[in-house]
Amino acid sequence: MVAPGSRSTPLAVALAQSGAIEVHVFHDERSASFAALGIGTASGFPAVLLCTSGTAATHFHGAVVEAHQSDVPMIVCTADRPPELRDVGAAQMIDQTHLFGSAVRWFNDPGVPSRDAASTWRSLAARTVQVSVGVRPGPVHLNLPFREPLTGEVIDMPPSREKRWSDIIRLGAAENQDLSEIVEAISGRRGIIIAGRGASRDVLLLAESLGWPIFADAVSGVREQNSSVIIGFDAILRSEVFAASHIPEVVLRIGAPPASKVLAQWVAKNDCRVIQLRASEMVTDPDHKVEYTIIGDVAIATRSLAMAGTPCDKAWMTDWTSAEMVAQEAISTWTSENFSEPSAARTVTSAMSVGSHLVVSSSMPIRDVEWFGTTTSGVTVHSNRGTNGIDGVISTAVGVALATKARVTVLIGDVACLHDSNGLWALSRRNVDLTIVVINNDGGSIFSFLPQAQIVSNSDFELLYGTPHGASFEHLAATHGITYERVTTLKELETNLQRGGTRLIEVPCDRFINVSQHEALQSAVVAAVEARA
Repeated sequence: MVAPGSRSTPLAVALAQSGAIEVHVFHDERSASFAALGIGTASGFPAVLLCTSGTAATHFHGAVVEAHQSDVPMIVCTADRPPELRDVGAAQMIDQTHLFGSAVRWFNDPGVPSRDAASTWRSLAARTVQVSVGVRPGPVHLNLPFREPLTGEVIDMPPSREKRWSDIIRLGAAENQDLSEIVEAISGRRGIIIAGRGASRDVLLLAESLGWPIFADAVSGVREQNSSVIIGFDAILRSEVFAASHIPEVVLRIGAPPASKVLAQWVAKNDCRVIQLRASEMVTDPDHKVEYTIIGDVAIATRSLAMAGTPCDKAWMTDWTSAEMVAQEAISTWTSENFSEPSAARTVTSAMSVGSHLVVSSSMPIRDVEWFGTTTSGVTVHSNRGTNGIDGVISTAVGVALATKARVTVLIGDVACLHDSNGLWALSRRNVDLTIVVINNDGGSIFSFLPQAQIVSNSDFELLYGTPHGASFEHLAATHGITYERVTTLKELETNLQRGGTRLIEVPCDRFINVSQHEALQSAVVAAVEARA
């Protein structure tokens, strides 16, 4: 259903030239929208509804609300001005962001189209249709800004693929689920399991059934002593030789993704099928590669796949196990010989006892634990990775300690600790056993790993990103009546971690050699992996 207008020209022309779509033109947007409603009501399939920018889109509202209330599928495409013409009094310009409020199942503004983003278009279209005809059918709103000139060369769509685009399989509560499509996709093929927050220990059974390695995230709950568990995956994949020769056919992601950018980029660039399994409806597909999303009870689904799946060749698992063994040996050797942030993370994880809890801050601590930590069998690891912020980490740990009555250790950076110093209020009077390990490098260490460090002048980098604070953690602890320790060796850190009671342990590190230390450690692992291959 197309209502004529100028700003919508690129999409209107594309629809008209598509032999797969029947185009109907309505001069009045209100009539067009109710005709789209009628198509959706009668057929159960969404009609595409298109208009130009400005008040034209407001005339869709009545039909959109009706589609919302009546569970009728509909895809609403509103053309819009580009960002530079917003809020500057440009003609035919209104705020179209979330124009229909809660009356749509999903809203998305993908930005001005560009060739760089072309790889996301088919995934966006697939999700739009999928949501519109989902468990509760209804309208979906795509707000599409276009720049002038609005006419130009029509280019081919991004290539399609044989694999499906983002099918959703929703599971019930019963053990016997129809996962035949997934079983067929994973059986007998070389694959990996990426286990993040939300995975269950049943993933160990699945890995054994398929002969696949498990890349176990720090918060996955499956970082155990098991031949299938790979915790050095980030460092291993930095070996271009090993990574290029061990490309999986299938990636099964269970729960939330890890922090590792190396892993994410490796999966994104390889031609492998990506299947995800999670308990909630939240979409996690930043690379637009997910073929199937299974939503439901993770443990039940994992057990079902384990019982039905068949293994791939044994050499696949043997290679990963060998790489993990030499990687862990290299990490243990390097961290024991060097006082560093990765060494502190490894010491903290190795000191954890069964039944205790570890709370890890975002930024570098979660990465150091993920990349260089040890197994944490019987330990519950927490990290606020939903938005990856450094705020509220100490208070989160206090909450964990109050709820569990168990021993809790926090691994946190200096900036994050200062950001939530309010969490220390009255901590000495709370009935908790909380050890706070502060990695103090006097500033924002993670920014030294980013391109800004190579581009911005040293003085500007320190001002904007390094942000040295010069705060005294000894005085901070004293202010709140908390026992304080400062450690300068790994042995001292290990000894202090064995002591109970609420305390703050400061681990001073040199921010200016942190990057080179990480690079040296990662190089040691790569050399060990390639020497063993």
